[in-house]
This record gives sequence, C-alpha cells and structure tokens, in this order.
Amino acid sequence: MTRIVLALDSFKGSITAADASAALTAGIHDVDPSIDVVPRPMADGGEGTVSAFASAVPDARLIPVTVDGPAGRRVETSWLLLPATPDAPEGTAVIDLASTSGIELLGELRPWDADTTGFGQAIAAALDHGVSRLVLGIGSSASTDGGTGLLAALGAQFLDVEGQPIARGARGLTDLARVDLSGLRSPIEVLVLTDVLSPLV
Repeated sequence: MTRIVLALDSFKGSITAADASAALTAGIHDVDPSIDVVPRPMADGGEGTVSAFASAVPDARLIPVTVDGPAGRRVETSWLLLPATPDAPEGTAVIDLASTSGIELLGELRPWDADTTGFGQAIAAALDHGVSRLVLGIGSSASTDGGTGLLAALGAQFLDVEGQPIARGARGLTDLARVDLSGLRSPIEVLVLTDVLSPLV
C-alpha cells in the first residue's frame, strides 16, 4: 500500500494549510483511491499555528475568545487547550499572535498604530482558564508596539510624564516615561514559536 504524508504550511493570503491538505488529498484520491493519505498541516509560529496543533493533537479543544485586534476592532478567534500531561497537569494553551494581532487583521490602519492588546487578552483568557503552560506563536505580527499592548492586557502599565497611559502602537512609545510592572500577572512556563531571529538591537 502506498502512503503519502502531506506536511504543508499555509499559502499566505490564499489558502490555509488544512484546506490545501484537503484539496491535495482529494486530488490524489481522484487518481488512486487506494492511496493512504495522511494530512499533517504545519505552521511556523505564524498563521495556522493553532489549527496545526488542533489537527495534530487528539482531544485538543478550541476555546472561543473575543479580543481587540491590531486596529482596535473586536476579533472573534480561539485559543487551543491541549490535554493535561504530567508536565502540564492543567493543560497547555496554544495561542497564535496571527489570529489576535496579525497583519491580516490590520485593514486600513497605519502600522505605527497597530498593537498587541488582543494577543495579551487571549493569553489572559487562557490564564483565567487555569492552564499550566503557554505555547505562543509570534509570527505574522502587525504590531509595532514592542509588546506593550500584550503586557498591558496582563496588568502592566505604560505611562507618560503625566502618569497617563500612552497611546497604542509605536506612536505611544515616543511618550513613554515610566513602566509599572507591579500589577503584571504571575508567570507560568512559556514556549515561544518563531521562524526568524530578530534581535532587538
């Protein structure tokens, strides 16, 4: 028996990894229905990361969440709850930045106004659920805020000289005078997924 494993990433802006795998599976079976096709959608930490984990992990469960997208508009998305393991007895949350603060959600907003608040809100929702570990995909970002939106959603404060919160996105960073991390939520184990090396300086 012939077996074909399809390990496809998404075709950005065209088709998801899961849909591409389904289309190729249908095409292969049109030629030879006896071929055993094993679809294994892939992702690199960008768009489709949650979907790839959902396809690969039995009993994983999508948890809907509504967040502020990079342009401030509300976005209906999901994070993924992986089953409990000895290392993560309350389960692991998989969250991708692409579906909360990603470039495909930017619309007409200028990039220097885009922020990561939605990513932080999804992380907060997973923490509220009580997960033991976070797996965070950080590809396909639209944000220019250096992560301030994410951290603000988790309790940090980014203030100007008058003690007021700075504007979202890169625009607000020019007014940043003080950072207050006293309200930041307690950390848990975090694994970050990225396909590039981006040193800060």
